[in-house]
Amino acid sequence: MTEQNTRLGILLMVATTFVFAVQDGISKHLASEYNVYMVVMVRYWFFAAFVMSVASRQAGGLRAAARTEQPFLQTFRALLLVSEICVMIYGFTLLGLIEAHAVFASYPLLVAALSGPVLGEYVGWRRWTAIGAGFVGILIILKPGLGVFDPAAMVALTAALMFALYGLLTRYAARRDKTATSFFWTGTVGALGMTAVGMWFWETMIAQDWAWMAVLCVTGALGHYTLIKCYEVAEASAVQPFAYLQLVFASALGLFVFGEALEANVVLGAVIVVAAGLFTLWRARVAA
Repeated sequence: MTEQNTRLGILLMVATTFVFAVQDGISKHLASEYNVYMVVMVRYWFFAAFVMSVASRQAGGLRAAARTEQPFLQTFRALLLVSEICVMIYGFTLLGLIEAHAVFASYPLLVAALSGPVLGEYVGWRRWTAIGAGFVGILIILKPGLGVFDPAAMVALTAALMFALYGLLTRYAARRDKTATSFFWTGTVGALGMTAVGMWFWETMIAQDWAWMAVLCVTGALGHYTLIKCYEVAEASAVQPFAYLQLVFASALGLFVFGEALEANVVLGAVIVVAAGLFTLWRARVAA
């Protein structure tokens, strides 16, 4: 892997995190005005069309992309991800972008903690120490000992747990399926599952918000495209640390667009969580 490819991969990951942060901001706006299920359903219609378009251009077309020996696992993965997206967007409406993303940043730590029981991987004492430190950071963000604990604060943590499990199941599925197959099932089954739920919550949307919905759909496809290209040109271990920039971009949107406050405990907790996450990524790279 050349230095030039690594640099391009990093630039693509930065672009991806920015696009996803914008997507989160639009999702927060729309979910504050309309039902979360409907917003995610329309977004997934476009995502499924994008996935099928990509698959049709690959060798073997749609049939090859859909072929799998583990349909139940792929179905569960897809439904888990679309459920996580619903939970996370709901978290944006309850907590705001800054606090929700600060808590969600713990998902790499959850991946490390669950990689043993789910994938049978060895997790050494150094990474367990980092995981413990990360959860101290989460406690600092959530302030459970000060006043009445707000159960809404657990929404983003639940989303992080769901996304961590999705990531682990994706790695498990990759032992027998190609990336293109997992991507195809994620988009198509997710769209079918979300339509079965979201169709019951349809609401009339004004023209201006349909424009925002169109931007949301385009950013969703664009973000996945840049992410795919990122992993094509650079090693995951080299670019993954830059995924934390989504927390920075989302926090900037929360501050300057939605008027959220940047509280000291959230900043301190987020720094601890990100530092612990970067350490676990570094230890995984060393172990590899």
